[in-house]
Amino acid sequence: MTRVFSGVKPTGHLTLGNYLGAMRRWVAVDQHRTDALFCIVDLHALTVEHDPARVRRLSRQAASLLLAAGLDPKLCTVFVQSQVDEHARLSYLLECVATDGEMRRMIQYKEKAVRERGRGGSVRLSLLTYPVLMAADILAYGTDEVPVGDDQVQHVELARDLAVRFNQRYGYTFVVPRATRPAVAARVMNLQDPTSKMGKSDDVGPGIVYLLDEPDVVRKKIMRAVTDSGREVVYDRETRPGVANLLEILAACTGGEPAELSGAYTSYGALKEDTAEAVVEVLRPVQQRHKELCADPGHVEEVLRDGARRARATARPTVDAAYRAIGLLPAASGARL
Repeated sequence: MTRVFSGVKPTGHLTLGNYLGAMRRWVAVDQHRTDALFCIVDLHALTVEHDPARVRRLSRQAASLLLAAGLDPKLCTVFVQSQVDEHARLSYLLECVATDGEMRRMIQYKEKAVRERGRGGSVRLSLLTYPVLMAADILAYGTDEVPVGDDQVQHVELARDLAVRFNQRYGYTFVVPRATRPAVAARVMNLQDPTSKMGKSDDVGPGIVYLLDEPDVVRKKIMRAVTDSGREVVYDRETRPGVANLLEILAACTGGEPAELSGAYTSYGALKEDTAEAVVEVLRPVQQRHKELCADPGHVEEVLRDGARRARATARPTVDAAYRAIGLLPAASGARL
């Protein structure tokens, strides 16, 4: 069976972009047709200045929202990255295969480093090297497919390059993964800046719809979304990015096609109203299930413990093989639990 790996980073509250661009496909498609692993990648949250308590809180919330969205622990593995040692073990080996030039060419590193310096902060070494940890996340599990948004494709390409290079130098060890992307709403944009991704880490403004936003808050944010000059509702990402973003969100929520939906509207106001109601209805069952899970935190903890155990059992043979291949002595019997 094809194996899929993907994850969410607990650096902010999960957004509509996370749901439409990734989580909904995980629920509807990936967990049913593949051997799927979904991870809260909390180690990646440490690459920038952070509040430890907030990282823990957001990690629990992310796990609850993944389950609320419909991931079924009987069908897939849901776990927290830091609870499976194989991620960190493999990351160092891959750092010994990666190059400094590859890391510095990563677009997200360039963007995040500029933001950190702009805030007067120092750039942590882990911000430079975290794409290698991401590659370890993927390669440890013999992953075939990595469902990602457009902004993460470069990182999957790095994982492919490192897998090929390691295999050529030290013998076949890793499956070479490939990125997969949904056809619609692969990259939901900020409602106030439709040329920028609706991210969860760096903005708390009205341009972001969070999965736990109340219906009235969702409506208010979408009704205030930036549109474009002119009045005609046309689907054109280049010249009408604001309207295109709304049409893509509406299409993702209703199952339509953005270009076809554009013909049904003669005003931006009507498009915004329908988009707002569609988003509210899509989020309603997720929010209800999340409330139920928050009332039973022991269930979520049990899911994560079992998920970590299963993930560990899947990753360990591959990581142990990589240690042998690269020239390290095997651990003494009983030295590692």
